[in-house]
Amino acid sequence: MTDKSPRVLSIQSHVVSGYVGNKSATFPLQVLGFEVDTINSVQFSNHTGYGFWKGQVLNDQELGDLAEGLHRNKLDNYTHLLTGYVGSPLFLERISTLIKELREINPNLTYVCDPVMGDGGQMYVPKELLPIYKNKIVPLADIITPNQFEAELLTGLKINNEADAWKAVEHLHSQGVKTVVLSSTELGTEDYLLGLASSVSGGQNASAKIRIPKLPAYFTGTGDLFAALFLAWMTLSNSDLVVSLERTIGTMQAILKRTLQHAQVSGEQGPKYSAAALELKLIQSKTDIENPHCTVQAEIVSAQK
Repeated sequence: MTDKSPRVLSIQSHVVSGYVGNKSATFPLQVLGFEVDTINSVQFSNHTGYGFWKGQVLNDQELGDLAEGLHRNKLDNYTHLLTGYVGSPLFLERISTLIKELREINPNLTYVCDPVMGDGGQMYVPKELLPIYKNKIVPLADIITPNQFEAELLTGLKINNEADAWKAVEHLHSQGVKTVVLSSTELGTEDYLLGLASSVSGGQNASAKIRIPKLPAYFTGTGDLFAALFLAWMTLSNSDLVVSLERTIGTMQAILKRTLQHAQVSGEQGPKYSAAALELKLIQSKTDIENPHCTVQAEIVSAQK
């Protein structure tokens, strides 16, 4: 490629209004210097947290058509593939084929998988997606960013404590994943969430954990934002796990605090703000995305096994 800018193909959900899925991931990546092409697994008027939405769902044949169009015009030379919410088993199967096709074009493609399946013990995608993720998608991933529940689903291991969490991380490494990030776990306190990350490259292992301050609101689109920011900083930092964690979390804290401040002056009464009041303030946070202030430090973990 003559253009040295990294090129990301992002396949996840899209909303007309608001910030989840591709709407949450695209702007931060672009601000950080990445070209971003998007395929929308669904196109909805707004995210489902509003209680009412309308829209369309892309099927596996339509995904194949888009991939063919890109290929015929030699537009499918990507440095990165990012996948998020997928609601159909056939669509996810087609993604597994697409990964292999893209790696034929660029063998150095980095695949970042956010295996969006559920949270808090509840799946919100068809259960038929799980074996596809486990058997076909995860073994192809370079970086994976599940939450605690998704990690439990993918590994079949119950996570009751930090030692259990590291065992799940090691299980995912054994499937061929180079970098595993548990983007949020329930192993923290009432004041913070605990994130865990591990990277294996060139025979070297780096592991870290980070305490993520909790804010008094429920935000949507944060997992999509996390995966995009982590992709960006792993690339820009030459795969420095600690730097990537700290800058990702620093950026997210700034965005979420600004979002909460906007909600507090919106005239609504907290802590149960409307879905509209808590739409991520990404555009207003452009400076924080470009130059994140690392408000929390990651802790190196040397003996988790």
